Amino acid sequence: MKKSFGLRIFVLAVSVITLSVFLCSCGKNVPASEVTGVDSLPGKVIGTQLGTVGDIYASDYIEQGSVIKQYNKGADAVMALKQGKVDCVIIDNEPAKKFVNLNSDISILDEEFTNEEYAICIAKNNDELLNDINSALAQLKADGTLADIISNYIGDDTGNTPYVSPEGISRNGTLIMATNAAFEPYEYVQDGVIVGIDADIAQAIADILGKELVIQDMEFDSIITAVHSGKADFGAAGMTVTEDRLKNINFSDSYTTAKQVILVRNGNAAGGGFISKEKFKANFVDDNRWQYITKGLFTTLRISFFAVIIGVILGFLIAIIRFTCDKNGKGKIINSICKFYITIIRGTPAMIQLLIIYYVVFASSNIDAVAVATIAFGLNSSAYLAEIVRAGISSIDNGQFEAGRSMGFSYVQTMRYFILPQAVRNVLPALGNEFIVLLKETSISGYIGIRDLTRGGDLIRSRTYDAFMPLIAVALIYLFMVIILEKCVGQLERRLKNDGK
Repeated sequence: MKKSFGLRIFVLAVSVITLSVFLCSCGKNVPASEVTGVDSLPGKVIGTQLGTVGDIYASDYIEQGSVIKQYNKGADAVMALKQGKVDCVIIDNEPAKKFVNLNSDISILDEEFTNEEYAICIAKNNDELLNDINSALAQLKADGTLADIISNYIGDDTGNTPYVSPEGISRNGTLIMATNAAFEPYEYVQDGVIVGIDADIAQAIADILGKELVIQDMEFDSIITAVHSGKADFGAAGMTVTEDRLKNINFSDSYTTAKQVILVRNGNAAGGGFISKEKFKANFVDDNRWQYITKGLFTTLRISFFAVIIGVILGFLIAIIRFTCDKNGKGKIINSICKFYITIIRGTPAMIQLLIIYYVVFASSNIDAVAVATIAFGLNSSAYLAEIVRAGISSIDNGQFEAGRSMGFSYVQTMRYFILPQAVRNVLPALGNEFIVLLKETSISGYIGIRDLTRGGDLIRSRTYDAFMPLIAVALIYLFMVIILEKCVGQLERRLKNDGK
């Protein structure tokens, strides 16, 4: 067995090295974009960040033959541009500058796409907070604090005037801000902390209102949902007021103006390949970015561990109830409820279940997002485990039940001491496979603002704009965990077989 496990690790290492060398050798310079301005957008493939103003306005070109490809993050859209998957990217000017500074093969066209104004979003029924935020913004504009915050991140005074909260503030309660920390310089992660223009403005507002600021990082298109459902008090992420958004949310007064620009390939060679010491340093060493991976890994393991416990307990309970009801012909109501539960859980995607539980079931609760994810994945796994275990119980000959009962054991004792041990041994490979699926499914936890392993890789990509190394690192960690889990299940399976002889 040791040789087999060691061989797997060796094959894995060789495969990764071979793949890396192949990718590096296959890298080629993608031709410059044919997009030269707004007039040349019809008929082109346009990349956008989902839910942004650029995404909304770009959709107008669909009738003119354009294809719109939407990405969850601006960095992903830029990577698609670099690889020739899209002809251009429409994005905000300041993040676009960051992309251009780190990628020599892309440029910003001189012609602007559109102008916009950023504002803070607040729930429709929260007029009191809306008035408070507008009053705070007016104060920040009047005393020059707002201008100082913006100039600290944009312009010639960058880094000269960082915002610092005044001392002696009496705080009563919290303000929860929803954002997408992949939009430098407005919000991004540095040394594990969300910083940027919006973060500083939110802190200044919290200082004026005497509140403790809590920032929740999530996907951009989840921000309005979080505010609307009450999971966050307000949202700030370089967000523009639009008619469609006003149907579901209110906006504060504008706090800054911005513009949408068009990013294109300029035909220059990107250079550097997929792997280099410089890229490794930028992705994992600088600003201790390796901690995003390690902390995310711990969160993933925590969610997976407790979700497995929930799934096993609930799954075994449902399986026993269903088998008993089918066997005795009784308990039709509870059996129907279990069948309905299994159908619903297995018939809907895990991500949809996660979002419903977070934004609907626990909408009015301040329960921790990690706890919500644990419950969601535990419930999802229980439905599959229930059917696996039920199949295992059904595979046991009925004579085993009769033998147990004839020896004076009760139904529960017979099930516990005779049937379940044999059933588990029969379905252990399937159980192990379900645990592996559960582990990998937790990668969607970032949709409700959890910094899991996958989200850790996303945070690195949002700062370095390098897709290859963070994604490969995350993939290898998942693969290594699966191999370890397979080894443990295999050892347990052999042990149970030996015990059964």
